[in-house]
Formats: sequence, C-alpha cells, structure tokens
Amino acid sequence: MDNKNLLREETINFAIEISDICDNVKDCSVYVNQLLRASSSIGANLHEAKYAQSTADFISKLEIALKESFETEYWLELLFRKNRIDEVTYKDMSNKCGTIRRKLIASVTTVKKREEDK
Repeated sequence: MDNKNLLREETINFAIEISDICDNVKDCSVYVNQLLRASSSIGANLHEAKYAQSTADFISKLEIALKESFETEYWLELLFRKNRIDEVTYKDMSNKCGTIRRKLIASVTTVKKREEDK
C-alpha cells in the first residue's frame, strides 16, 4: 500500500475509533458532536484532495485536513479535562492524531516545495 492510501486508511480508522469512543461519552453531546465532525473531516478532506481541480486546490484540502486535526486534538483534550475520557484513551488518540498531523504537514511541505521548484 502506498503512502497516500496508507494515510487514507489511517484517517478512516481514526474516525471510526473516535466514533466508538464518542458512543460511550455521556452528558457532553455538543463536545462529542464537534469531536466527531472534526475527526471525520480529516479523512473527508484528504479524500476530497484526491479529486482536486488544481495543485492549489489540493494544497487547500490538505491544509483544511490539517486544521481539522488540530481541532480534533482540542476536543479530545477538552473531554479528557472534563473526565469524559480516560488518560490512556486521551493519550492514545492524541498520539494517533499527531501522527496523522505530521504526515499531513509533510505532504503539504512536499507539494509546496515541488511547486516552488517548477
């Protein structure tokens, strides 16, 4: 599996894991909804980038996915601080989100560098 498909799979699996966690969170529906939306948007924007109309559009979609990863980390921390998710879950999901974020940063950097070198 190439890196693009690997990252796509990671984002899908990540969104599924977040969804499973959210199914067990009580009394924070607004925060849970935000976490679900942000975490699933990472993969959705990555998938949409595959069909970008231009390099600029491709970069834009990746950057939106990157922003969504930062937002996901925020909602995870909020739920952890509110004691709605345990520390092990929080750290595990934060690490997975961080891995996805670093790969998105690397992808954006690579594409921008290629554009500069043209």
